[in-house]
Amino acid sequence: MNIDSIRSAIEPHRQGLLNHPLYEVVQGEDALRIFMEHHVFAVWDFMSLLKKLQMQICCVTVPWKPPVDRASARMINEIVLAEETDHALDGSVASHFDLYLHAMRQFGASTVGIESLLESLASGVELSEAIKGPLVPAPAAQFMQHTFREISEGKLCRIASAFTFGREDLLPGVFSCLVDRLAQQAGGRLEPFQYYLNRHVELDGDSHGPMAEQLVSQLCGDSLENWREAGDAAVVSLVARRKLWDGIYEACQTLVSR
Repeated sequence: MNIDSIRSAIEPHRQGLLNHPLYEVVQGEDALRIFMEHHVFAVWDFMSLLKKLQMQICCVTVPWKPPVDRASARMINEIVLAEETDHALDGSVASHFDLYLHAMRQFGASTVGIESLLESLASGVELSEAIKGPLVPAPAAQFMQHTFREISEGKLCRIASAFTFGREDLLPGVFSCLVDRLAQQAGGRLEPFQYYLNRHVELDGDSHGPMAEQLVSQLCGDSLENWREAGDAAVVSLVARRKLWDGIYEACQTLVSR
């Protein structure tokens, strides 16, 4: 098995996501706000997948010890650099999660749900309980439960595969076109969100995507079992994303039917 075999296995699931009816109902500002209020949780928990990889592959403890897999450590640190400390529109330094929160506020989407989760964690509430908080949308809670189950139970090859194949390149070009159309009516309020989307397209296509696939290959090596685990993790991550998309679709449908 190899990367191509994983790509082949997940292609039907990817196509199902890229052609999801969600994009047909996210046609107005209110529906886009609902999307953002759910999707922000996937932007947030993406960083935990990445930081788990960094913790396991790079040395983040004192005293420092040289990483065993230096090539993988280099790739992870490069991805962390951009995801955690990228440049914002105004030239300041911001994580991609920060960029997303700023985009939500500028567009008038509610950040109460994600902020309630972060406040709960900051006050010492256990992650499993914080995720089930009353202000966290149920589809987002279910998605995060899958992510953190993979982090706590999965092998490195599984976590790397979930990170690589289950994440943010699943927003198709039609979504960016939709945002661009709404931006023409929004008077600049969607500019930060357009910037966020464009940064992901640039980074995923030019560097992060290829680096992440190379990381999966290095972690799986010649182990057939590792490749099977990585393939399974990729598939179940896309299934979890499909359930999230289904939940957002239902929320938007409820809005449309009012």
